[in-house]
Amino acid sequence: MPTLVDQFGILKSLAANPQILRARPALLWFLMQYMGKFKTTAVDGNYVIHSHLPPLNSPAYRRFINEHLLPETSGPSHAQVGLTNLCPQRCGYCYNRKRSGTAMSTETIERVIADLKRLGVFWLGFTGGEPLLNRDIVRITERASADCTVKLFTTGCTLTPELAADLRRAGMFYVSVSLDHWEEEKHDRSRNYEGAYRTALSALDIFRNAGMHVSVSAVLSREMIRNNETERLVDFLAGLGVHEAWLSEVKPSTPDGWNEEYVITDEDRLTLVRLQDRYNRDGRITVNYLGHFEGREHFGCTCGDKMVYVDAFGEVGPCVFVPLSHGNVMQEPLPTIYERMRRLARASDGCFINRNYGLIRARFQGTLPLPGPASAEIAEKAAFGPPARFFKLHNPA
Repeated sequence: MPTLVDQFGILKSLAANPQILRARPALLWFLMQYMGKFKTTAVDGNYVIHSHLPPLNSPAYRRFINEHLLPETSGPSHAQVGLTNLCPQRCGYCYNRKRSGTAMSTETIERVIADLKRLGVFWLGFTGGEPLLNRDIVRITERASADCTVKLFTTGCTLTPELAADLRRAGMFYVSVSLDHWEEEKHDRSRNYEGAYRTALSALDIFRNAGMHVSVSAVLSREMIRNNETERLVDFLAGLGVHEAWLSEVKPSTPDGWNEEYVITDEDRLTLVRLQDRYNRDGRITVNYLGHFEGREHFGCTCGDKMVYVDAFGEVGPCVFVPLSHGNVMQEPLPTIYERMRRLARASDGCFINRNYGLIRARFQGTLPLPGPASAEIAEKAAFGPPARFFKLHNPA
């Protein structure tokens, strides 16, 4: 059950959004159980469960209720947009390796964001490359943040206190700084960048001083999970005073990862699910593992339907981890591309790329993402599981 602090945050949400009580009783009970697995934190006047959902007292959370929870809408709820593909770090597991093209202009990015919000997006991630290298990031944030939660995924490179303050004033609240290991040398080596560790620690302090909700985005190898090193990493992050550990395993998104020896099993996933629940009961730090949110027990994988990715070159795909393209926003309207992609997508009980990377490997010819015809063929052949629990309750047969 939630603590008194958690109950207060949840009650504040209910008071601000009484319409949620019109949802199906079974769905409401599911949401209360899910939210009860987290300690609600108050940051700069915002009540937060975790950073993959908007603050409970925000206009974006109201949109989640009104546009996705109560009606059966067909549009996306979450999206990520690449603001640039430039990055000084060279991570071996980066999902944007092998991508190239003509970068979107600021005007195109703003049009894409407006289209995504009209389609239903209330949570928007800025990614890259290193998104701070886009000189118009403050302007883009200001245009995006009205009734939409904006989250920044960053290495911290080029961050200054002045830029962090400008981003906060523009409406950015969630930030996630990349930090994969508690040892400086190992983190720098994994990112092929001397100083990556110190840059990340500095960014955490700067963002925290700017009044933002600060998380660390950590990518875990299968070896780390099986050697019980995740606990040591989370304990280290708790000691840094960050609000959240945003965890994901290494995904088979590029040729270097297309090997079953690197891909986690469901038992590995459940190990992290149990770890998350254990740490969140303790309350020292919020742990938010992607495979917990996207597991069969909760919301499942909805890439290409509720999740959309537009990379820095305008290619539209199902997810940052899935190197497929169903069209380019500089060649045709985003809503047209999205509808074509959505017809091929199905809500499933597990990660699409973990199950289907072999299909992409078989069609790979040197560049990513795969083009439209190959992407459509893979989507039609892909293995999907049954819907996760939320969608079984939300859309009962």
